[in-house]
Amino acid sequence: MKQRKTRIITQYGTEVEAMAPLILSVSRATDVPAFYSEWFFNSLKRGYCRWRNSFNGIDTYVSLNDVRFIVFWSKNPRPLIPHLSLLKDKGINCYIQYTLNDYEREGLEPGVPGLDERINCFRELVDILGFGRVVWRFDPLILTDKISSSNLIDKIDKIGNRLNGYTEKLVFSFADIASYRKVKGNLMSKGISYIEWDENKMHDIARRIETANKTKGWNYRLASCGERIDLTTYGIIHNRCVDDELISRIAWNDTDLMKYLGIRIGTIKQNIFGESILPDGAWEVTDKLYAIRTCGNRDSGQRKYCGCIASKDIGQYNTCPHGCLYCYANTSPESARMNFLRHKPDNEIII
Repeated sequence: MKQRKTRIITQYGTEVEAMAPLILSVSRATDVPAFYSEWFFNSLKRGYCRWRNSFNGIDTYVSLNDVRFIVFWSKNPRPLIPHLSLLKDKGINCYIQYTLNDYEREGLEPGVPGLDERINCFRELVDILGFGRVVWRFDPLILTDKISSSNLIDKIDKIGNRLNGYTEKLVFSFADIASYRKVKGNLMSKGISYIEWDENKMHDIARRIETANKTKGWNYRLASCGERIDLTTYGIIHNRCVDDELISRIAWNDTDLMKYLGIRIGTIKQNIFGESILPDGAWEVTDKLYAIRTCGNRDSGQRKYCGCIASKDIGQYNTCPHGCLYCYANTSPESARMNFLRHKPDNEIII
């Protein structure tokens, strides 16, 4: 998809060029819902924000006036709740990628609320937004000398049972510590002895997740995030976290957005037996309508095995004070905390 641009007037009276995305990712780089909700919705009211490229330090203005859809990412999205009515007022749809892990006893996520509070928040958000708009992520699956595959399955069981009826999908990934030197250093500094995943371990836990999904009666759609390994034998697909299929199921009647995504909406026909007939590659968006892609929308700027469609992420690395010891987005928990303390909700940029 071609990058859209426009001209805006900043709050300081300067005319500048700005990106003009229709789809926002908020955010892979930091937990905007947990810590920067006020900033984000101030920006939405203002009509723009500023984003800094972490690789070259160059600032870019991002117009928010044309935004039609937002994918939120969070471990604690409760601060979003008071602001969701503004999205409705502006005709902006959304869903939430909700990372809900259970590493309380091991202390791997020291800054997140307690598990019960996070589960209750998940269920409350489903009641507000609707079924299918809050996606459960157990991300990442991490092995240590104190967390075995069996321990992970027990943790997934505990959460999966309590989310049954509140989500349609479980997304997971495997912690890749060796690829991130700073993550390795953060874990070692806290005395965490991690264990790298290999393909045998991945297949073993995939089989166990499939078994739990069937025997517990969850019937979640299972998906892996950004992983090379093929786990389709266990009914586990490669995920699109920013997902044009889910977007179309939620916002199929947004004509401009569907045109931008290259998605055609059609009427479902039935055969003589009353069974629905869909074109190859199509999916249902209502009991009478289907959607089908007319072009590819993969985000070429993401990792090789990422299936996400193109969107604009407006988060900043090294700003999330959750303090998760396996986090790749922070140089260190201490530096992220210091940056958070510098933040002002009325700024154009997070920091």
